[in-house]
Amino acid sequence: MKKYIDQGKNDTRSGYGAGMTELGRSNPNVVALCADLVGSLKIETFIAENPDRFFQIGIAEANMMGIAAGLTIGGKIPFASTFANFATGRVYDQIRQSIAYSGKNVKICASHAGITLGEDGATHQILEDIGLMKMLPGMTVINPCDYNQTKAATLAIADYNGPVYLRFGRPKVANFTPADQKFEIGKALLLNEGTDVTILATGHLVWQALIAAENLENQGISAEVINIHTIKPLDEEAVLKSVKKTGCVVSAEEHNYLGGLGESIARTLASNYPTPQEFVATKDTFGESGTPDQLMDKYGLNNKAIEEAVLKVLKRK
Repeated sequence: MKKYIDQGKNDTRSGYGAGMTELGRSNPNVVALCADLVGSLKIETFIAENPDRFFQIGIAEANMMGIAAGLTIGGKIPFASTFANFATGRVYDQIRQSIAYSGKNVKICASHAGITLGEDGATHQILEDIGLMKMLPGMTVINPCDYNQTKAATLAIADYNGPVYLRFGRPKVANFTPADQKFEIGKALLLNEGTDVTILATGHLVWQALIAAENLENQGISAEVINIHTIKPLDEEAVLKSVKKTGCVVSAEEHNYLGGLGESIARTLASNYPTPQEFVATKDTFGESGTPDQLMDKYGLNNKAIEEAVLKVLKRK
């Protein structure tokens, strides 16, 4: 099995901030909007270096989406950022009508996604955002796995013409992907080759999938691990190629199993190559207050849960 090294834990939201700093220096059309959460989105350097290209909207997220849509008409590339809960659920109508339906080149950049928001509790821990955003026609949905990949994704979406939802998180997690990587929208990444089972993971669960694969190898089970950083458009070719080899699949995500990555994979398999599948995700529930690690353990979003799902799906081959 290929070994991946944690280069030092860092939060994915800081990867977004680093990407914005670089874009501020390289792309004069990039502008930033924020809903009173500058510190949480790590865009202080962008603002300091480009004060005339930053718009503080305040706690008025719907207004922020409308302004962002308007800025595209003048050729700007707006990056509208706030917490994932407020960036999707609170302003869904504005995104649908002013951005998705109109095909506006707005980048909706959402931090503090999922259960790992932690102590702020269920009201802020959105676990439905991937489903909400992937259902919008023309919306690209990206969920990178670490600091380096989030920075690379931030740079890549600036060059992509069309609405994008970029999802990232609050806690410090393993940073293990290359610093100089080229991010290809819609192109899954094969991290570990295997023959017995396919593990398709996204976001914070990618590192957990690699740990699980290493533990499974010690049990004589060969797991193929694929990083699905782009949930829409899904790299169906990569999914089908892998499952045709392994014959079963586990999907892993920090999201509700209703409407998330797992369901996109299930649709692809049902339409092309019906295959046994197990889901590692939250099970139609809200979260609660706790540390990220406590919550990931309680809601079954870790390497142990992935290993258990693999053992279960192998019996269904």
